[in-house]
Amino acid sequence: MDKKRRNLIRLYLDKATLVWKGNAFTGQDALGDFFESLPSSEFQAHTLDGQPVHEQATQGQTTLLVVTAGSVKFDGNKQTYFNQNFLLTTQSSPNSDQPVWKIASDCFHFQDWAN
Repeated sequence: MDKKRRNLIRLYLDKATLVWKGNAFTGQDALGDFFESLPSSEFQAHTLDGQPVHEQATQGQTTLLVVTAGSVKFDGNKQTYFNQNFLLTTQSSPNSDQPVWKIASDCFHFQDWAN
């Protein structure tokens, strides 16, 4: 992630929204600028779960909810825990008959647990 952050925007829909600690970034330019602004980091996922979202909630669009939790250490800071939830949805691909999966919404939140 740290070496080619600009490439992360390829994972997102053109009008995707990312929410980081309550701040929203929408569109690939805003996401690219956001990723570039982050300090060097080390992420470790501890849990990962994916569940289909019922078609009634997505107007028939094939969608998955992915929930993950783990730890992250940003350069110069102590390790902290996080939760991240994102919606993956299919999008037609101009170069293939097979749809591609893209992130439509991404919500990242640090966990501040009392000791």
